[in-house]
Amino acid sequence: MARQSHPLILLTRPALQSQRFAAPLGDALISPLMQPEFLSPVLPAGDFAAVVLTSETGAEAAGRISAAGGMLPQRAFCVGNRTAEAARAAGFVASSADGAAGDLLAHVVDAAPQGPLLLLRGQDSVGDLQNRLVSAGIETVSLIIYRQMARSLTDAAVAVLQGDCPVILPVFSPRSARLLVSELRRIAAKAPIWLAALSPAVAEAFDFPIIHTEIAARPDSAAMLRAVQALRGLA
Repeated sequence: MARQSHPLILLTRPALQSQRFAAPLGDALISPLMQPEFLSPVLPAGDFAAVVLTSETGAEAAGRISAAGGMLPQRAFCVGNRTAEAARAAGFVASSADGAAGDLLAHVVDAAPQGPLLLLRGQDSVGDLQNRLVSAGIETVSLIIYRQMARSLTDAAVAVLQGDCPVILPVFSPRSARLLVSELRRIAAKAPIWLAALSPAVAEAFDFPIIHTEIAARPDSAAMLRAVQALRGLA
């Protein structure tokens, strides 16, 4: 493929996460494909030792429940550092597994909590963490506290994707990949797509023609930034 103009970066995560990810890149277009809707479910009865949080949005949702008077345990096991930071800001005593779902499972097992856990999650979470914790001998109750509502691409994003300049798409989850592919098909996107994927599963879910693919070495934002920079270096 002949070299083209400098590729554009299009970020489709929720606005706050996209803005933070864009900061070290210097130049990126933001068009969130999902917007969180926070729920107010009835909390299950029981004396829980800790909550388990698998996302930054989940930590924010848990904080909203606590602020509204919901009685949640103070201790929080968190999947990564961003989630732990958000949990601490919401008043929890949080520890981080600094990784993905498998790391969180190992982190909880190593901590050997004395009592059942309350897994606070989104509607579309993956990995079946509840059953994995139960299989590890840790009683766990799961509760959906938020959902991500789909949004359409902005007019600016559509214009870029219908153009000729390469577009770097950092994609962080299989669901995000599927939503994005649906939008690319809807608008008949023709721009050359350079995919930065958080994992092989994300790349597999991105069922759309791709010119270049870079898979992050680890499932975290720092590795995704390196993947984006590697794609930039191809220009």
